[in-house]
Amino acid sequence: MFLENTVNHEEQFGWIEVICGSMFSGKTEELIRRLKRAQFANQKVEIFKPAIDTRYDEEKVISHDANEIHSTPVPASSNIPLLATGCQVVGIDEAQFFDDGIVAVCNNLANRGIRVIVAGLDMDFKGNPFGPMPALMATAEYVTKVHAVCTRTGNLAQYSYRKSSDEHVVMLGEQQEYEPLSRGAYYKAMLSNKIKDIAVTDPQEIKHKTGS
Repeated sequence: MFLENTVNHEEQFGWIEVICGSMFSGKTEELIRRLKRAQFANQKVEIFKPAIDTRYDEEKVISHDANEIHSTPVPASSNIPLLATGCQVVGIDEAQFFDDGIVAVCNNLANRGIRVIVAGLDMDFKGNPFGPMPALMATAEYVTKVHAVCTRTGNLAQYSYRKSSDEHVVMLGEQQEYEPLSRGAYYKAMLSNKIKDIAVTDPQEIKHKTGS
């Protein structure tokens, strides 16, 4: 269970919280919840997201169930420290899309006494660690892994299965393009895709080509 840190005013350092999981697991929902609690406490909060993420809104961070909070889209992680001056809390959504410099940025902000809350996919559609997320999880004080519900088995889902044949690692999408799957369902789906890709050649065609 995640327990929000109490502030020790004698301690000059902040900390990093990472919220990770598959698509449709509630990462952004949890990020917004924590940030709004900080705003209600009259803390100075700034929220950032990668400029490429314009699925719902160019400026707002919006969860799949339409909760939202104002944010600043930035093209690179190096822009964040310049815009976070005087903040007590910094939120970062879709961290997997940022460059590797986001790790140093988050740690430098925490070292300046700022609470840093980061949300992102921990694995890409191939089931591999996604971008800078592993390093962020390793250096964070708190890591919360949230789960979706598998659409095929009803079990907890931790994989983001891509329905299309697009092989690019970065591909923005919603329910039309992605599906949350459990380990078993994901394994079967990927195996089925491999079988479909195997070229099946007619023995008569081989015989014709070899002349035998």
